Amino acid sequence: MWIVGFLLLLGPLVTIHELGHYLVGRWFGVKAEAFSIGFGKEIAGYTDKRGTRWKLSALPLGGYVQFKGDMNPASIPDAEAAEQMDPQEREGAFQFAALWKRALIVFAGPATNIIVTLAIFASFNLAYGKFEASNEIGGFAENSVAQVAGLELGDKIVAIDGEATPAFAEISKRVLMYPGETIDITIERDGSVMTLPVTIGDVTETDRFGNESRIGRLGVMSGSPKITELGAGEALALSWQQTVDLTNMMVTGIKQIIVGDRSVKELGGPIKIAKYSGEQLSLGWPAFVSFAALISLNLAFINLLPIPALDGGHLAFYAAEAVRRKPVGPRGMELAYRTGMALVLMLMLFVTFNDLASLSLFG
Repeated sequence: MWIVGFLLLLGPLVTIHELGHYLVGRWFGVKAEAFSIGFGKEIAGYTDKRGTRWKLSALPLGGYVQFKGDMNPASIPDAEAAEQMDPQEREGAFQFAALWKRALIVFAGPATNIIVTLAIFASFNLAYGKFEASNEIGGFAENSVAQVAGLELGDKIVAIDGEATPAFAEISKRVLMYPGETIDITIERDGSVMTLPVTIGDVTETDRFGNESRIGRLGVMSGSPKITELGAGEALALSWQQTVDLTNMMVTGIKQIIVGDRSVKELGGPIKIAKYSGEQLSLGWPAFVSFAALISLNLAFINLLPIPALDGGHLAFYAAEAVRRKPVGPRGMELAYRTGMALVLMLMLFVTFNDLASLSLFG
């Protein structure tokens, strides 16, 4: 299930990402020399009438589109080859396309992954509707930190740290990612308003597969939950908000890891993705497709980080080029890309070690 889930998840998502680059590049007249799913040695492939080599490669950990004029699959410009090109040869070369065209070609990959996430969320919203729950406390969990702090049944949680919480979902967003943090909860009780300090419960939950998640809990249950059917526009609007909320959670998690509030063991790589893919697939297609939306957004987020050799690194160079009115020098660009590649490889090794260490096989 791990292998099947991993291939069914990462294969389509990587293909869609690279198709974004390819289609926008083709739209702008930039020639693609290679389109690969996976890295390393070619397993199978063919060359189309435009001269693009479509191939499946040995390492299924990503993919790439290599445009005309690129030195390698990371789309590092080949400065020496560019100098030797005559005006006719420069036609269709990536680095001779207009700056805005290059930026759109690079951004198209992550944008396609974001669109996939939005489409999946919108489809679920149309199919299942919107779950809405009141901000009124309808019950307490065992050992509820909110109950210990003085909250009572029927209290309405109207704000947390001064930020309004008109619905129960707003309370969850403010609590889930902040275990152990002390917050001020403003409540309405019998027509009066009061504020109570509450330390969010630090809970480690374990799912049916043994995966542990450290989250924050108040130990309160909502009152009067209901499901509302949505139209297409409403479903899409809600999917956008869900995508923004999920992105904020990812940013928060990374910040907490950097400052030491969360363990680096929570970072995962390809082995952990394969594990979760197989587990979600075993739960059925809705669970698997929902997980695909999460990973698609993660791919977009990671690729937009301003690290040379990633899409975000290319966009950072184009931003510098727009400000300077000339490209970054070949020597500086090559050094930055080599550094970026080293960072990416180090991160891959680290998360892979993390993944192996978390498996019961290795204790």
